[in-house]
Amino acid sequence: VQFVESGGGLAQPGGSLTLSCAVSGFDFSTYDMSWFRQYPGKERELVGSIFSGGASGNWADSVKGRFFISRDNGKKTMYLEMKRLKPEDSAVYYCNRHWSPRYPWGQGTQVTVSS
Repeated sequence: VQFVESGGGLAQPGGSLTLSCAVSGFDFSTYDMSWFRQYPGKERELVGSIFSGGASGNWADSVKGRFFISRDNGKKTMYLEMKRLKPEDSAVYYCNRHWSPRYPWGQGTQVTVSS
């Protein structure tokens, strides 16, 4: 099982970024998936989730209405579109299956929101 997160970088407050999560090693299309983020010294927290069929799942209150998840089951890829970014969105972002037990984590992608 492998998760490859990409698309992070530096964005200005109010800007946008779209992250990608490429998956291999399991039947992606049958799993509910989630994006997580981790601040330095903190545990990973849920950002948002998407059901296997593409319907939106749970969201952290802090990102509701600003972040959007989509998936392409044919490409085994999940996306996180982040809009109206805030400095507090700066973190390392990871993807994984939504329900425990989760698979080994990928390397994540760093998002930094700063002027």
